[in-house]
Amino acid sequence: MSESIVTRGRIEEYLALTSEARSKATPCAEGETDKVRLASMLRMCDDYASDARHFMEKGDLVRAFGAINYSHAWLDAAVRIGLLDGHGDDRLFTLP
Repeated sequence: MSESIVTRGRIEEYLALTSEARSKATPCAEGETDKVRLASMLRMCDDYASDARHFMEKGDLVRAFGAINYSHAWLDAAVRIGLLDGHGDDRLFTLP
């Protein structure tokens, strides 16, 4: 499979990767403000993952690919700024 082609299989792979990362990351936000921010970031992650599945089912693979990458980016951002602990996993997260 060419690395430059968006396929259903590739989107499913990224959905699984993001799901794994979402499950592995644990909250480390302290204080009410940080907890609210983290909740918002996780909601965005979940919403974009849902959008990716929706677009994939509709056959819009380009939008599905974009959405799942946005989803994972919310997790990366939360790890990067210290609201989630990525447990040193540099396969699943862009670590600080």
